[in-house]
Amino acid sequence: MAAPIFRSFSWGRWSGTLNLSVFLPLGLRKAHSGPQGLLAAQKARGLFKDFFPETGTKIELPELFDRGTASFPQTIYCGFDPTADSLHVGHLLALLGLFHLQRAGHNVIALVGGATARLGDPSGRTKEREALETERVRANARALRLGLEALAANHQQLFTDGRSWGSFTVLDNSAWYQKQHLVDFLAAVGGHFRMGTLLSRQSVQLRLKSAEGMSLAEFFYQVLQAYDFYYLFQRYGCRVQLGGSDQLGNIMSGYEFINKLTGEDVFGITVPLITSTTGAKLGKSAGNAVWLNRDKTSPFELYQFFVRQPDDSVERYLKLFTFLPLPEIDHIMQLHVKEPERRGAQKRLAAEVTKLVHGREGLDSAKRCTQALYHSSIDALEVMSDQELKELFKEAPFSELFLDPGTSVLDTCRKANAIPDGPRGYRMITEGGVSINHQQVTNPESVLVVGQHILKNGLSLLKIGKRNFYIIKWLQL
Repeated sequence: MAAPIFRSFSWGRWSGTLNLSVFLPLGLRKAHSGPQGLLAAQKARGLFKDFFPETGTKIELPELFDRGTASFPQTIYCGFDPTADSLHVGHLLALLGLFHLQRAGHNVIALVGGATARLGDPSGRTKEREALETERVRANARALRLGLEALAANHQQLFTDGRSWGSFTVLDNSAWYQKQHLVDFLAAVGGHFRMGTLLSRQSVQLRLKSAEGMSLAEFFYQVLQAYDFYYLFQRYGCRVQLGGSDQLGNIMSGYEFINKLTGEDVFGITVPLITSTTGAKLGKSAGNAVWLNRDKTSPFELYQFFVRQPDDSVERYLKLFTFLPLPEIDHIMQLHVKEPERRGAQKRLAAEVTKLVHGREGLDSAKRCTQALYHSSIDALEVMSDQELKELFKEAPFSELFLDPGTSVLDTCRKANAIPDGPRGYRMITEGGVSINHQQVTNPESVLVVGQHILKNGLSLLKIGKRNFYIIKWLQL
């Protein structure tokens, strides 16, 4: 197959993305970076951290965003490598960055790295990623695409603000790399990169100085990310790449590559990295990921992750993880200072994030589970689904039992294998160590009563001691 051809700049498939300001005299292109500018607004929220380069040769970055968005919408992209089958909380800030830009009328691209994930991004890592099989990467890429589309749909449906938004598109870079031949690609692309510059990147330097060193595959990652930026620039008129602050070196490689080939200005924007209380980056590799896929982290668990945030983080997180206006956040924090024990600010934060990730139904589910677990709400238990109970009590055994006439508390505990046989299990009940649906039961011979021991949804929540739960679904009621 022929080598990639470097064409003169083409604006691709999207109409309206050509920014005519690049052809205006410099004196007529004054940047609008005042307090009302899009970049300044996101900088004030703490969402946008760094801009690269600081100044352009023909146009400034604020100018791209603040000159009549309806007439000159920009295209911005951010990449997500499918090293797992779900996004996690660590990805949310980059997504929020894309969404804020979309809300301002710009077109955004979420790029799934179906090709680059096979190499592994060395940025921010002390050792090489575990290699993934090709089919595993493909399956993860499909899952990430579905996850990104679901988040974009929730954003579109639940957070509209009356403005005309730009588009949200999901692409996969395997679409253009699978057409390339290695030697052709290296011959066409490799000559535009200087080894000294690539070696100078901080992510490369840290790895080269480590005991494990750095593989050629990892080293070549920044070249592919640079080419992604070039491809999207050529095909979609994409002038801005968004990424975590650990991506700045890769963004710089893309800027240099595009500028060398076309002479045009492109830019990078970074968002801060979210860390745990110990300072570790949140993510799969660190082993502390809070996933966005319900099968891996339930809406209740996501909700509680944000409810548990400390007081000294909640204002910052409201600015980073929500679309709430800053004056409203100020008001929320004023109320929070008066009654911090109510955790009102944390609950609002948790609600906004859970609604974005899991939709209204997911937020309702999280609130039901919260009521059932922490407030011993029978009403909440009665309307919970099997799935919600399994999510809430992940370690709890789940049993399906037939309700025979005269079934007693003792029969139920034994059929669920919740208590030992013999006198010891009997005493556990009489001594108050057993509860059904948050109600203590002390008579082993008591017959189960529908509406008390068996909820309207046909379920019973059995608790032995303080922490051992058992879920029972009754059949043929």
